Amino acid sequence: MNDYKIAFIICTNDEIMMKECRLYIERLFVPKGYTTEILEIHDAPSMTSGYNRAMRQSDARYKIYLHQDVFILNRNFLNNLMTIFHSCQNTGMIGMVGTAQLSLSGIMWRGSSYAGGVYTPSDTLYQEEIFDENGKLMKAEAIDGFLMATCVDIPWREDLFDGFDFYDISQSFEFRRHGYDIAVPDQEYAWCVHDDGKILNLLYYNHYRKIFLKNYAEDMKISR
Repeated sequence: MNDYKIAFIICTNDEIMMKECRLYIERLFVPKGYTTEILEIHDAPSMTSGYNRAMRQSDARYKIYLHQDVFILNRNFLNNLMTIFHSCQNTGMIGMVGTAQLSLSGIMWRGSSYAGGVYTPSDTLYQEEIFDENGKLMKAEAIDGFLMATCVDIPWREDLFDGFDFYDISQSFEFRRHGYDIAVPDQEYAWCVHDDGKILNLLYYNHYRKIFLKNYAEDMKISR
C-alpha cells in the first residue's frame, strides 16, 4: 500500500461527462510528496462491482470514489482531506453530505442532523445547499454516494447490492462495523457540484432499500 498516493475511482458511461470530471480533478492542488491517479471503470454491472475492481487494482492508500457528474470546485480539496484523516485518526471515510442518524426507513434524506454541502442543478443555474454551518466536523452514520473518500480498503457489498442503489448507505455501515468513524466536513461553501440533472432512476430503489433493512436492521438499533 502506497501511503502517499491518492486514487480517484469513477464508474463511467458518458465520455463528455467524464472528460469534465477529469478537468476538475487535474486542477486540484496535490499535497507535497503525494501522487494521484484516475481510474475509470467502464461497463460496470453495478457500482459495488466497479468499485471493488478498481480498489483491487490500485495500491493507493487514499481512494476517492465519485460519480462521473461530480466536479470538485475546492482546489484545496486533497489538502483538506489529508488534514482530516491525519488529525482524526479513527476516521475511515469522508463524505460531502451525510446524516448523523439514518431514518429507520433507510432513506437518508429522512434522517436528522444533516451536514455538508453541494451544488445541484436548478431550472436556470446551480443552487448551493449548505446543510449545517457550525465550523465543526460532524460524525455521520451515513453519507451520500456522490463522493466517498477512504483511507482504508473495505470491500463493497456486491453480494447484496448488484445495482446502483444503497451501495453508499451499505458502505457507511460496513465502515462502522469495522470500527471506523465517518466524517462530513463543515463547508463554508460547497466543495463540489453534483450535476445529476435531477433525473433519477428509482426503478429498483425500493428493492435495494428492503435488502439494506434486512441486513443492517440490527446495526441501526444499536446506534439508537
